[in-house]
Amino acid sequence: MAMSQSGSEAAVFFRDVGLSSVVWLVRDDDGSPTHLSADGTRSLPFWSTSSRAQRAAKIWGQGLRADSMPLDTWCDHVLPDAARDGLVIGINWSGPRLVGWSFTPDEVVNRLAAAHAGTRAAGG
Repeated sequence: MAMSQSGSEAAVFFRDVGLSSVVWLVRDDDGSPTHLSADGTRSLPFWSTSSRAQRAAKIWGQGLRADSMPLDTWCDHVLPDAARDGLVIGINWSGPRLVGWSFTPDEVVNRLAAAHAGTRAAGG
């Protein structure tokens, strides 16, 4: 159940950012927090809408706020940096404990390309 929910959240993420060309994150003055999962993987989470990011900032607290960046900047700078640092990318984490899918930066790039091709094919 939780996994199919996360899967649909991931699909929504790639559709939304393909349409808006904006990615949302939570951050404070020092930058964005990463989250350590049980298997020792560190995730850098992002969201597809401001309301999703604001909800996450509220759940995590600690002075975090929602912020946005252009999709191009995210693809050109954040994803390569994350790949170099061995981070995975959290996608539209939701729910009271903010859980969801994470992808490697390469998987994110591939899914964005696939989503973009789908949008173009649909006349978008």
